[in-house]
Amino acid sequence: MSLVNQIAKQFRDVHFGGNWTSSNLKDNLACITWQQATTRLDSLNTIVALVYHMNYYVSAVLKVLQGEPLTAKDKYSFDHPPVQSEEDWQKLLNKTWVDAENFAAAIEKLPGSKLNEIFVDEKYGTYYRNLAGITEHIHYHLGQIVLIKKMLQQSNNKQA
Repeated sequence: MSLVNQIAKQFRDVHFGGNWTSSNLKDNLACITWQQATTRLDSLNTIVALVYHMNYYVSAVLKVLQGEPLTAKDKYSFDHPPVQSEEDWQKLLNKTWVDAENFAAAIEKLPGSKLNEIFVDEKYGTYYRNLAGITEHIHYHLGQIVLIKKMLQQSNNKQA
């Protein structure tokens, strides 16, 4: 398996399953209601904010892989649209799954030599650094989601 295919596989696995940790975004979000996803615990981000934040970067880099300029700004990475219904929540999740699959497919189309090239600007490092970094970013926030989900469940159990 080529390195680009391995990177694409790891990215898919953290989203859809099959990774080394046996934890993935889709399974962990499957039973989260829109009310839970929008519940703020103390000063932690909401699950909605984390899902949007992760996909914000996936979407931005996907556009670069498709030949468009990088237009994302860190300061907007948590500025998600309001989620006020199950439909809003499912719309965000569906965008996340579609973008994830398109992102992995775009990675697979890259020639291996592209991985060592500069990504957009020298300050961002190489394509490899950015593609591997996005998967690391998903794992990092997936861990937060798992903990928030447990905290929400404990809170609900205490109230019942």
